Amino acid sequence: MSSENQKKSRLHPRNKNKNKYDLKALTTISRDLKSFIQPNKYGMESIDFSDARAVKSLNTAILNHYYGIKFWNFPAQNLTPPIPGRADYIHHIADLLAEGNSGTTPQGDQITCLDIGVGASCIYPIIGVIEYGWNFIGADVDPKSIASSENIIKENPSLKGKIECRLQTNPKNIFFGIMEKDEKIDITICNPPFHSSKEEALKGTRRKVKNLTGKNTKSPQLNFAGVSNELIFKGGEYVFIHNMIKESKAFAKNVTWFTTLVSKQSNLKGLHNALIKVGAKEVKEIPMGTGNKITRVLAWRY
Repeated sequence: MSSENQKKSRLHPRNKNKNKYDLKALTTISRDLKSFIQPNKYGMESIDFSDARAVKSLNTAILNHYYGIKFWNFPAQNLTPPIPGRADYIHHIADLLAEGNSGTTPQGDQITCLDIGVGASCIYPIIGVIEYGWNFIGADVDPKSIASSENIIKENPSLKGKIECRLQTNPKNIFFGIMEKDEKIDITICNPPFHSSKEEALKGTRRKVKNLTGKNTKSPQLNFAGVSNELIFKGGEYVFIHNMIKESKAFAKNVTWFTTLVSKQSNLKGLHNALIKVGAKEVKEIPMGTGNKITRVLAWRY
């Protein structure tokens, strides 16, 4: 089995991209993508994953071919999310919701999901709407990201009326100022800012570029791009999720399940302790593996 197939095989069984990309079909849809195709170190057709333009072109073609999304454009400086990994999170939370629905994955607008940090690409709501027909609320601290997501929704008929974007005007808050007092949300999702500083973000990118290309680069281009509030939060993901856990207590009656991605294994112990302190009645850890990265979904309810 090739390296790429081994990585893919760890994806969720319902993931549209669990098998090798059909580059022939993708390049038929996107002429732009054709210019980025080159042999990888195994001599197979691929793209240079350290090139942000190539990564964006590939993921735009994936959304068009597999999800029917014809327009997906956002500023070059914003994060380009790799679609298979984002889809995995949605499929895993669908399984979590199925546990409380007699084992059946809930479909349609009976489910409302709140995405904390919807970003400029609107990616989680897009996948959740296309795969399951759920309703979404997308929250973000950046007005430009909100405008970009709203533009994507407007340009794709399949998304209209399914996703509402809300601006978080206080960057210190997560749920406060976004959720209304008597609002009912089935599940919240979040891909929190990972790094605690610009220096740490650059260091991480250097490491990623070296893994992808074998080259040392002093000031690398982020291969998935990303502006500061998407990647950086003072204290990193640990402090961000800790704040989320504390705030979640105030919305215990509004939300069935709170969830977030946790990238760093070393953060889990402290986060579990925080969940005990706020009195979470049930806590789950759902492992996820995409590419070279092992991550997990942390879920809790009151």
